[in-house]
Formats: sequence, structure tokens, C-alpha cells
Amino acid sequence: MKEFDYYIFIDYSENLIGYSIIEKKKLKELLPKISKFSHFKELKHKREYLHSIKRIIDNENVLSDIFKIKIREMRHNLNIYTDVLNFIKNHNNCIIFISIDNHEFSNFVKLVNIADGERTKVVKESQLKEKSIEYRLSLILDTLLNIERLRKKNG
Repeated sequence: MKEFDYYIFIDYSENLIGYSIIEKKKLKELLPKISKFSHFKELKHKREYLHSIKRIIDNENVLSDIFKIKIREMRHNLNIYTDVLNFIKNHNNCIIFISIDNHEFSNFVKLVNIADGERTKVVKESQLKEKSIEYRLSLILDTLLNIERLRKKNG
């Protein structure tokens, strides 16, 4: 299996877009903290899940193990892409894994190939193997987007 220095996840939830960047050196600390995370779409009791996971995020200080995270309204998607592309450019000696939502995959791959096609592996979110490290890490952003979406909806 290829060793990556950074893992980047880009995802959407209705009118929100976000990314998270996770360093390889934080994986051992982070993975046990997110063992109860699930894919939001597959859950029956969504509100209860988000409430209990929010407590885990706070109590386990999950966000402190994430190198960088940003969530914005969808109209700011260019800002998100620019951040990620700048990160790739500024970390040109690193091997980077990127997972992106299926709908934006083809456009984003073109941008990454312009910036760097050699050290960066870009995959569709649907290509992540369930229970793999990459899949489990993607659940962090998925969960945070859904927490933020419900927070905005409930005012």
C-alpha cells in the first residue's frame, strides 16, 4: 500500500462544501477517536447520531488532530479548491491522497494535473473501500458538514 504524507477530503452536503487535511503522523491518534463514525446517508436515526458524535468530537478533541479544515457555503467552492491547490503547490515534496465527491471529480482532476500530476492521487469518493483508512477518515468531513448543515437549518 502506498504511504501518503497527507490525506485531503473534499465533500458536499446540500449547500455546503468543505475540505479536511490530515497528516500521516496523526493517524494513530485520530483513528481510534473516530471508530464510531458512520456514513450519514446510511443512518436511520440521523439527529441522534449527530448529537452523540458531536460529543465525541468535543470530548476526544478530534479537531486538534486535523491539520486543516474548512467548511463554506457552496458559492465559495472556488475558495476551497484554491486552498487545496495551494496546499499541493506548497507541499511539493509530499505524496498526497485526495478524495473528492463524484460530481466534481473530473473537473478537479484537471486542476490537480495542472498543479501536480505526479505526487498526488485523486479518487472519487465512491471508490473508497468501506472500512479502509481513507474511508474512515472521509467520515470526519462528512459528519462535520452534516452537523454544520443542521446547525444552520435550525438557526
